[in-house]
Amino acid sequence: MQLEDSWLTVGKLVAPQGLRGELRVNPSSDFPERFTKPGQRWLQKKEEEPREIQLTAGRQVPGKSIYVVRFSGVRNRAEAESLIGQKLLVPSSHRPQLGKNEFHLLDLVGLEAKLQPEGPVIGRVTNLTTAGNDLLEIKLVEGQKVLVPFVQEIVPEINLQEGWLKLAPPPGLLEL
Repeated sequence: MQLEDSWLTVGKLVAPQGLRGELRVNPSSDFPERFTKPGQRWLQKKEEEPREIQLTAGRQVPGKSIYVVRFSGVRNRAEAESLIGQKLLVPSSHRPQLGKNEFHLLDLVGLEAKLQPEGPVIGRVTNLTTAGNDLLEIKLVEGQKVLVPFVQEIVPEINLQEGWLKLAPPPGLLEL
């Protein structure tokens, strides 16, 4: 199994929190227990092999989509700062089961964007942004990048097996 297939990136360590070794995490997961429930996690620095670390506590910052976590062995701000920029991982086998019409957001990256299922490709999903709402970053075939709200009205159909999603953008959404 390839490394990228065996791990899920659930967040990125973005800043220290206080003086006692806590860290702020920018999540890329809709499952809060990945940041609040103690247990094994893995950190990855750039393209190095992931290394295990124990999450001992975590909480969401009120009113924000940021979590503050504490890891075993990280006792002060300097140790926390040394971890900034690393990815927080879980094994892909820890992927929660979803219901019908539910998707893991990370599965959407790489999908072709079309206006009709049989129509031409107008772009490709290149990234996700969580800013209160989930936004798909789509690189259009012309080269521009646009942010598209990930809501049923604008993204009415997704076909993971065939690798595409259908867009029904309101006027002007795809124009810069």
